Amino acid sequence: MSASTPMSPVAAQNPAGRRTFARAALDLGDVLLRPWAREAAELDVMLDGLVAAAADPLIARWNPLPAADRTEAMAWLELREGGWDRGDAASFAVLGGADRALLGAVGLRWVDRADGLAMIGYWTLPAARGRSVATRATGAVTSWAFATADARRIEIAHAVGNEASCRVAHRCGYLFEGTLRESYRYGDGAYHDEHLHARLAADPEPANPAA
Repeated sequence: MSASTPMSPVAAQNPAGRRTFARAALDLGDVLLRPWAREAAELDVMLDGLVAAAADPLIARWNPLPAADRTEAMAWLELREGGWDRGDAASFAVLGGADRALLGAVGLRWVDRADGLAMIGYWTLPAARGRSVATRATGAVTSWAFATADARRIEIAHAVGNEASCRVAHRCGYLFEGTLRESYRYGDGAYHDEHLHARLAADPEPANPAA
C-alpha cells in the first residue's frame, strides 16, 4: 500500500489482515453488551443471571447451559473469556436497567476463520422477551463483526420449532437459506431439523430491525 492510499476501516483495525474478535463493549443506550469476564463490575449479576437462565424451560430446551449453580456458571463464563483471549469467539452478556440486570447473551464464533465465516447465537431471559432485546443485541453484534473483524458471512442455525429465534433472524436481515435435517441435538435430547439463515457483509442493513 502506497503512502497516498487511504487504509480501509477494517484494515486499520486488523493491520495484519487477521480476523480477530477484540474485546469491546457495545452501548445501545438502555442495553449494554459487555464481554463475559471475571473482572466485570457486574460479575455477581452475571453469575446469578446464568443460574436463572439455566433453569428457564425455553433456554434449557433450545440453548441449554451447564450452570446449575455459581460454580458451574463461573466455569461457563471462563470458557467464554477464553474465546475472547484467543480472538476466535466473541461472547457478550446483555445487561439492562438501572441495576444492569442480565437480560440475555449473544455469542459469535468463527466456523472458518481464514474464510471469514462465522456463526451467531442468542438467548434472553423471560424479563427481556417481547422487548426486541434479542433483535437489537444480535443486530449490533452482527454490524460490529462485519465492521471490525472482517467477517464475510455470518450464519444463524436454529431449531425449526424455535419460532422466536426465527423472527430475530429475519428482523436482523438474515435471509432464510434452507432446512438442515436432524442437524443438532437440543436440550430435550432429540435431533431437530434446523433453519439456516445467513447475512453477507455486502448485504444491506435492515431498515428497522426492532419493529
